[in-house]
Amino acid sequence: MGATTTRELYLETGLAVLADSGYSALKLSEVCNRLRVTSGSFYHFFKNWSDYTNQLIEHWLASRTQVEVAAARAEPDPLRRMVDLIEFAASLPHDAEAAIRTWAAMDPDVGKVQEAADRSRYDVVFDIAMELLDDRVAAHRYSSWANFVLTGYEQTTLPEDREALRWAAEQFITSLADAARNRREGQVVTTDVRTQTPVDVRD
Repeated sequence: MGATTTRELYLETGLAVLADSGYSALKLSEVCNRLRVTSGSFYHFFKNWSDYTNQLIEHWLASRTQVEVAAARAEPDPLRRMVDLIEFAASLPHDAEAAIRTWAAMDPDVGKVQEAADRSRYDVVFDIAMELLDDRVAAHRYSSWANFVLTGYEQTTLPEDREALRWAAEQFITSLADAARNRREGQVVTTDVRTQTPVDVRD
């Protein structure tokens, strides 16, 4: 069994533990039990537990953020790029992400990786919104909106509802597409969030 175990399997199993049972369950014995290997196999791939957790959080950043951001940036159409990102965000292992945020609150090194993930996600949405709207304030608001929805979904104690998450994502895409169309047509209009009335920002 150990011969078929790989470094990536160890890392993916760690993410599975986080998703299923939370940060407190992330222990060497649990990871090895799930893989049905001894701790000797573990030390073939990692120097110690600290080395493993460092690699685990970097693996999460690379596989759950950096790879998708790089792929999205290769898509020439900005609205299609945004749709692809939304689809990826909806498919994330949200329970694992929530556990990592708990972990980040207790470990400054993990906190830095979490900040890097949040910043990378913010930046890619901001760049798309800027390309569509050419308005830094609007781009910041749309990027913040996207990140607030994702983070809030992962942190809520309410039952998981991916359909509701997808509905929220559809509202976001529709709003951004409408704003981009208005800009193309020369209607530089936004909405006053306090009164919900249209405001021509050219005034």
